[in-house]
Amino acid sequence: MSIYKKLAEIQQKLKAPKGQLNKFGGYKYRSCEDILEAVKPLLGDMTLTISDALDEMGGRVYICAVAKLSDGENCITTQAYARESETKKGMDESQITGSASSYARKYALNGLFLIDDQKDADSQDNRDSAPVAKSLDINKVLSALTDAKDSSELERLYKAAKSRATPEQLEVIDFTYNSIKGATA
Repeated sequence: MSIYKKLAEIQQKLKAPKGQLNKFGGYKYRSCEDILEAVKPLLGDMTLTISDALDEMGGRVYICAVAKLSDGENCITTQAYARESETKKGMDESQITGSASSYARKYALNGLFLIDDQKDADSQDNRDSAPVAKSLDINKVLSALTDAKDSSELERLYKAAKSRATPEQLEVIDFTYNSIKGATA
């Protein structure tokens, strides 16, 4: 099975509920650890690694987390950035860096495994708790692209999905589309 099909299978089977509670904000969220625990049983012979690098931009420090899924020969990677706060009440400098690392890793994993297709509670103004509607069922889109009968159907499905996708979804849709198109060329 190709690494792309295995990733699509993991994306479809992965269940990583928001089991943590932010007592201050009163919302549920999932942590990087929650995602890792949920994905481990689905990896089979695949290897998942996460690494961090520090980038300085405009005098601010950013953590760049890279999530890498490998079958030993091929790999798929995603990355996400989080900025270190200059100060955070109750945290020393190493805790601030660790917090930014956890946040960046969580979003790198979200991108790789298509976990969030709607805004997460920790990224919105918590004073307005109205739910955000889902824009696209990404698993159905990836399955349709993978099962396309010919290049014209693939192109039609790609254009339709592209017009409704969030930026995060678009990145995965583009990747899948280009992988399929490259494999059939």
